Amino acid sequence: MKKITLAHGNGGVETNEFIQKVFKKYLGDFLCADGEDAGIFINNAKSYCMSTDSYVISPIFFPGGDIGKLSICGSSNDVAMMGAKPKYISIGFIIEEGFEIIELEKILVSIKKELEQTSLQIISADTKVVPKGNVDKIFINTTAIGEIVKEGISAKNLKEGDCIVLSGDIGRHGSMIFCARSEIDLHSNLQSDCKQLYPMLDKIFQSDISINALRDATRGGLAAVMNEWANASKVNIILEEKSIPISKEVKGVCEILGLEPYVLANEGVCVFSATASDAIKICDILNSSSKGKEATIIGRVEGNNIATPKVILKNDWGTKRYLEYPQGEILPRIC
Repeated sequence: MKKITLAHGNGGVETNEFIQKVFKKYLGDFLCADGEDAGIFINNAKSYCMSTDSYVISPIFFPGGDIGKLSICGSSNDVAMMGAKPKYISIGFIIEEGFEIIELEKILVSIKKELEQTSLQIISADTKVVPKGNVDKIFINTTAIGEIVKEGISAKNLKEGDCIVLSGDIGRHGSMIFCARSEIDLHSNLQSDCKQLYPMLDKIFQSDISINALRDATRGGLAAVMNEWANASKVNIILEEKSIPISKEVKGVCEILGLEPYVLANEGVCVFSATASDAIKICDILNSSSKGKEATIIGRVEGNNIATPKVILKNDWGTKRYLEYPQGEILPRIC
């Protein structure tokens, strides 16, 4: 690996290799959140977590949201995936010279709306303006801090017999961005699923339901999350293809462009691993929410200490195939 390629940012095999062989070589001894969406720290006997992310999506305005909404939802969701209530956020803007003020104001309106939804408070903010051509319109970095209300969640905690629960249909965000960039007009209502997940998860976090693992399926989609979990917990994961909700619009885009919905990014879908009894309770709570009506059990966990963990996709006819870790340049600047 001599040069960085776009594939190193796809959330799949190349990203994992990039992190393992380059970043961890120098920074691995200092990481508090190895393999997780956020790092945990304790203050005054309370547990908190923190996550940072940078948003470079193109186009910056898209059906279902914009870079402002995405930046708040993304970091808010990362701390929520550790069982935390999002409390504080920092925001950094890198803006290209010549960017229209009216477009910036639209982005700020979206940010304000998302902050109000979960009562997030801005703890720090920064703005940099760079010469034209040094950045594409606007990039945003956000860092969220959340107070943990549901402990014990980790990618390393999957257990044999666990059920895999998916909170909604997959592939909307990735499909929408593909269409926007390719100027494909489907004459449909396809929009990004971009949203904050904590409001939908709050009731689950406040209950006695035990969650072993929880992750939002962003870059690399469902396939990336399942492979990360299988490798982290050294288990096999069996998914039932017929149980995975996929909208007809997303299926249409996948057929046109030759894509698999399992590798497409999502910005408002999360995946759980929990015991069979708790998985049913999770589905019941999510199904009672307007944002979780399609939540369902899509698979199960098998084995312990598997030497070569696999994710297996089983179709209606009983045929099985490996659902591999995403590889190559899927779609850069998806978030």
